[in-house]
Amino acid sequence: MKGVCLRVGIVKPKKPNSGERKIARVKLSSGNVITAYIPGEGHNIQTHSVVMVRGGRSQDCPGVRYHLVRGAYDLGGVPNRATSRSKYGTKKTKTD
Repeated sequence: MKGVCLRVGIVKPKKPNSGERKIARVKLSSGNVITAYIPGEGHNIQTHSVVMVRGGRSQDCPGVRYHLVRGAYDLGGVPNRATSRSKYGTKKTKTD
């Protein structure tokens, strides 16, 4: 489903995990406002970016029940990704 980013931030995971998980507050085309996880290393999301949302919760982040789709709309793919590229919107690198 399509949505517009209202806020981009980080959230700390539940115990016993640690780190900073990247999340985005998204207003969907249906009018609902949700919290979605941004997968992969690094992202180019800002406020007002148009993103695609899919289901699938983040197990260690409270209240995060959706994922953003990499490589769709304004959210770019993960650069220099070698494995699992289809999940992260990365094109195959040309080897000469």
